Amino acid sequence: MQRRATASGNNAAASDIDDSQLYKEHWPDLGGSIKDSLHNGCRLTTITKKFPIITWLPKYETSYLLQDFIAGFTVGLTTIPQAIAYGVVAGLEPQYGLYSAFMGCFTYIIFGSCKDVTIATTAIMALMVHPYAIQSPDYAALICFLAGCLILLMGLLNLGVLVRFISIPVITGFTIAAATTIGSAQINNLFGMATPSNDLVPAWKHFFTHLNAIGWYDAALGVSSLIFLFLMKKTKDIPFGNRIMWKYVSLSRNALTVIIGTSLAFGLSRDGVQPFRVTGNITAGLPPFRPPPFSTNVNGTDVSFSEMIHTVGASLASIPMVAILEVVAIAKAFSKGKIVNASQEMIALGMCNIMGSFVSSMPVTGSFTRTAVNNASGVKTPLGGAVTGALVLMALAFLTKTFYFIPKCTLASIIIAAMVSLVELDKVRDTWKAKKKDLFPFVATLIPAMFWSLEYGILCGIMANISYILYSSAKPQIWLNNEKILEREVGLVDVKQKLDFASAEYLKEKVVKFVNLNVRGSRNLVVIKGQEINSIDYTVAMVLVMKILPYNAMLPMPEKGRA
Repeated sequence: MQRRATASGNNAAASDIDDSQLYKEHWPDLGGSIKDSLHNGCRLTTITKKFPIITWLPKYETSYLLQDFIAGFTVGLTTIPQAIAYGVVAGLEPQYGLYSAFMGCFTYIIFGSCKDVTIATTAIMALMVHPYAIQSPDYAALICFLAGCLILLMGLLNLGVLVRFISIPVITGFTIAAATTIGSAQINNLFGMATPSNDLVPAWKHFFTHLNAIGWYDAALGVSSLIFLFLMKKTKDIPFGNRIMWKYVSLSRNALTVIIGTSLAFGLSRDGVQPFRVTGNITAGLPPFRPPPFSTNVNGTDVSFSEMIHTVGASLASIPMVAILEVVAIAKAFSKGKIVNASQEMIALGMCNIMGSFVSSMPVTGSFTRTAVNNASGVKTPLGGAVTGALVLMALAFLTKTFYFIPKCTLASIIIAAMVSLVELDKVRDTWKAKKKDLFPFVATLIPAMFWSLEYGILCGIMANISYILYSSAKPQIWLNNEKILEREVGLVDVKQKLDFASAEYLKEKVVKFVNLNVRGSRNLVVIKGQEINSIDYTVAMVLVMKILPYNAMLPMPEKGRA
C-alpha cells in the first residue's frame, strides 16, 4: 500500500502533524453529554417550552377574544355532528363521540403549539378502534390511555424526528385508503340500510346484494344532503355580495345539514313512526371523571388487563403512530412557514389522550377538517378550543333529546363529504411527475390499507421507505474510469457518499470487476478517491485491506480530523 500527500501552501504546518492522530477516533464524552442534558432539562426555559401557554397567554390581547369566540363557536357547530357520526363509525353509542370531542380542546390550550389545530376524534381513529370498541367501550378508553402514554413518552424523549422517516407518498396512500374505506362503509347508511361492516369490500358487497332493501326516504334525504354539502362548500367562491358572509355560510354547512335533516325527521314523524332511520337515544349528561378501565366484562365474561392488551395487539403501536402522523402533518400544513416542534405536538397529543381516557374518550388526534374551519374562521390563539369544548359540553347536557331525531343518512352524507375532500389525487399526479419511483411506497401503502387493514397498510409503506434507504446504503454511487496522473494511467474509483457495512461487498465487487477488465500491464494502480467519504466502519476497512489493496490500490491521505 502506498500513501501520498499533496502540499497546498502549508507544508510546514502539515509536517508537524502526527500521522497517528489522523486515524485516531475519539470516544464521545457520554458523561458530559448526560450531564449537559440533565442540566438543560432542569432549566426554567426548557420546562416552560413544554407549556406553550406560558408564552402566548401573557401576550393575549382583548381584541383576540371576539375572533377566538367566533372561531371556536364555528368549529363547535362542525364538531358536534361529526363527533356523533364518528362515534357510530367506531361501533360505539353516539354519545361516546361527544365524550371524545371536548377534553382534547381544553388540554391542547395548555400544551399545544399551533393555534389552528383542533384535537378530537377523527374518522381514521374511529375506524382503527372499531374492532375493539364493538366488544366494549372500555377497550376504546384503555387504548386512548395507553396510546397517550406512549405518545407522551416519545415526545418527552424528543423522538419527533422519527416522523421524518415517513414520506409524503406513504401519508398520501394511507389517507386515500382510509378516506375510501370510511366513505364506503357509510354507503349503506346513506341509502337507509344497516351496514354490516366497516371494511371496503364487504360494505359494497352488501350494498349491491341488498338493493331491494333500500329505504327510499333515506336515500332521497341522504343524496340530497350530500349534494347540498358539496354546493355549500362552493358558496365561499361566490364573487358577488359579502364574501365574509358567504365564507361563514360555507363553514356552517355541516350544522345546517344536521338542522334541516333533524327538522324533517321530527316534523314527519307520526305516532312514533319514522320515515327515516334515526340516531336514536343518546345518553344525556356529562361522562363521569374516572380512571380508564384496566379490566372489563364482555358478554358476561371478565377480561383482565393482559387479555385486553393481547386482544388489541399491534394496534397499540399503529394507533399512536397514525395519531402522531395526523397531528404533525396538520400542524405543518397550517404553520404558514413557521417551524413546527414535532416533539411538543406529541407531548400535547399524549396529554389530550391521557386526559380524554378519564372521560371515556376513544383515541383522538388532530382533525384536518375542523382545523381548516378553525383557520378559516380567523382564530388567533389556542383559546378558541375552550369555546368549542364548552359548546360540546352544553350539547351533552341539554341537547341530547334533540339528537334522537338526527337521520343516519344525514350523518353518512357528512362523513362521505368529509372523506371526499381527503382524496388528494393531485398529490399522486405530482408524485408521478416528480419521481415515478416514489409511487412504489404509495402503492405499497394504498393496497394493503384498503384491502387488508390500515395498520398493516402504513407498516407496509414504512417498510417500502426503509427498503429505499437500505438500497441506497447498499449500492452507493461509485464512478470508475481510467485517468492519467503524473504521466501514468491509473484506475480511478470515485465514491460519492459514506461507506458502511452494507456497501462493503458492493464496493469490492465493483472495484475487482473494474480491475480485471481495465487495469492491465503497466496500468496496475487503482486510486480510491475519498474526498466525499466522510466515514467508514470496520467492515469496510477490512474489505479495503483484505480484498482490494492486494490489487495495488492507493488510498489518499485523509484530511485532518477525519478517521
